[in-house]
Amino acid sequence: MGTLVPSSAQDLQEHIFRSQLPAVQVPENLTLPEFVLKDAELYADNVAFVEAVTGKKITYREVVRDTGRFAKALRSLGLRKGHVVIVVLPNVAEYAIVALGIMAAGGVFSGANPAGHASEIKKQVVAADAKIIVTNGASYEKVKAFGVPVIAIGEETIEGAMNWNNLLEAADRAGANIYQEKVQQTDLCALPFSSGTTGLSKGVMLTHRNLVANLSSTLFGVTPEMIGKVTVLGLIPFFHIYGITGICCATLRNKGKVVVMGRYELRTFLNALISQEVTFAPIVPPIILNLVKHPIVDEFDLSKLKLQAVMTAAAPLAPDLLKAFESKFPGVQVQEAYGLTEHSCITLTHAGQGFKAKKNSVGFILPNMEVKFIDPETGRSLPRNTPGEICVLSQCTMQGYYNNEEETMRTIDKNGWLHTGDIGYIDYDDNVFIVDRIKELIKFKGFQVAPAELEAILLTHPSVEDVAVVPLPDEEAGEIPAACVVKAAGAKESQEDIINYVASNVAQYKKVRVVHFVDTIPKSPSGKIMRRLVKDTMIEKIKASKLSSN
Repeated sequence: MGTLVPSSAQDLQEHIFRSQLPAVQVPENLTLPEFVLKDAELYADNVAFVEAVTGKKITYREVVRDTGRFAKALRSLGLRKGHVVIVVLPNVAEYAIVALGIMAAGGVFSGANPAGHASEIKKQVVAADAKIIVTNGASYEKVKAFGVPVIAIGEETIEGAMNWNNLLEAADRAGANIYQEKVQQTDLCALPFSSGTTGLSKGVMLTHRNLVANLSSTLFGVTPEMIGKVTVLGLIPFFHIYGITGICCATLRNKGKVVVMGRYELRTFLNALISQEVTFAPIVPPIILNLVKHPIVDEFDLSKLKLQAVMTAAAPLAPDLLKAFESKFPGVQVQEAYGLTEHSCITLTHAGQGFKAKKNSVGFILPNMEVKFIDPETGRSLPRNTPGEICVLSQCTMQGYYNNEEETMRTIDKNGWLHTGDIGYIDYDDNVFIVDRIKELIKFKGFQVAPAELEAILLTHPSVEDVAVVPLPDEEAGEIPAACVVKAAGAKESQEDIINYVASNVAQYKKVRVVHFVDTIPKSPSGKIMRRLVKDTMIEKIKASKLSSN
């Protein structure tokens, strides 16, 4: 897997690593909806999506039909190529139809977290210049005042919103003369929002080509006998790029079934795995912790599981946790992957026959991709077993950040290499390991929390003079946001007051969980917060207080 390839005769020392697997063909002229729904008519009666709790089912025939109907409805509403539609929905059976319908119409799908605070969703709507919002009854209140037309999914009629079913029926009656534009593979189709490599949320511009190329690379190992046979758990939020492409689109491409779960609850989760005969479950590390430690698991007959593999990609798995999981679920493979919104998947641990990655690696480089590890100071590429910033070159790389040239230029260099902000290395057996993040994102239960965003909110509090937000290790969540706060003279607020202040302005998962009051925030000569020092000091303080209370 990773032959060294000099990029030019001028620079024979360039260390570039490629997949040892043969290159895969990327279809030239298909849009993402065409690519994933190809041959769907052969599986028309197979179930594509089933909701774990309600039992609601959608077949391949309905996916194809309703994707076309929704695309037609959107065009009749005036949606044009490049227009953004924001989707504020939990994981529901129709989610992929909504996303693919937007793309088939030439629009750009942008998923938003339905658990987000109204002010956070509004920021995304404004930043993306969204023309339409798709939501449901539960989230309608959050979005109704944004001045953007709203389509509501569900049986109920909501005053002020267009009803999904009525729209699809109107599309049937509309005839064939609705304005149409040819959608090209080079057109944008998705605008997920990511904290990127520097913290504040940015729209990531992805084309049909980007996502078709990524699916071609990640699905290279799928054999013909697997088509129509795989049942995948749809628990990772579909507003995440991995949820919509890695789960929904990949499964549709393979004509499998997605078992849709709107929220995680251990009993429902285990019931779904057993009753729906799930074979592949992408999950986050806290769920693995639950499966290993929670007594509820013992209520279930695990011999009934048809589960062949779980995959975790949000955060590295602790070695002890991996070992405990493997002994409790001996037949289940634990796969790890590494990717980011700006590129999608880069490495996979189980890259087909004969490729078994080492423990704690994130696997092998996927076909069609080039990877190098550079010294962040000098930009020089580094040999094997030498940690450096991971950079990737492929057809999957985003077009850039929406309306943000400066950040784009900082992330994609003039030769097209995407700089990930993560530190890693490749060993002599072509296994890639992640060492650390240059970017300081906090991974709370697989969700990204940007310290910069929480610091900006805390600094709006009249009693907060200075602040630093850092991740603290937490067994259940992976990491939790913690704040060191310098209070203004005479301020009377308690730690609890500060925690509540942040909680009232952000989604649940972004809440600050620990606050320490300090005299000063340590900073480098250039004024950057010395986060490692802040974090270490907080950890020491917590340890000391535990010792004294014992």
